[in-house]
Amino acid sequence: QVQLVESGGGLVQAGGSLRLSCAASGRTFGNYAMAWFRQAPGKEREFVAHIRWNGGSFYYADSVKGRFTISRDNAKNTVSLQMDSLKPEDTAVYYCAVGSYSWPARTRPDDYDYWGQGTQVTVSS
Repeated sequence: QVQLVESGGGLVQAGGSLRLSCAASGRTFGNYAMAWFRQAPGKEREFVAHIRWNGGSFYYADSVKGRFTISRDNAKNTVSLQMDSLKPEDTAVYYCAVGSYSWPARTRPDDYDYWGQGTQVTVSS
């Protein structure tokens, strides 16, 4: 059955970088949009970044524009999130998500069909 597994989270100092990866299994998602969300303690799940099925279009939350980069490798059935210039406010559990919706990007959790279990990112000051 379908499974999404995130990896790459950890502890990093402010200004540092991390690269998250999400591997999908159970089916291929070459024709699906993929996205990253995050959820900090006491907050709702928040949209971070979206990439179209063909990798040609991107959309980012204002809070991460210029710092985060989303990419995908359809041959490997993966999506990644390169996070640079990390800030303490980036601390959260990061989730990858997959949905069948077409571009333009959707930013609501309910728009996505499949979710990973999340990976913790902690940025110290």
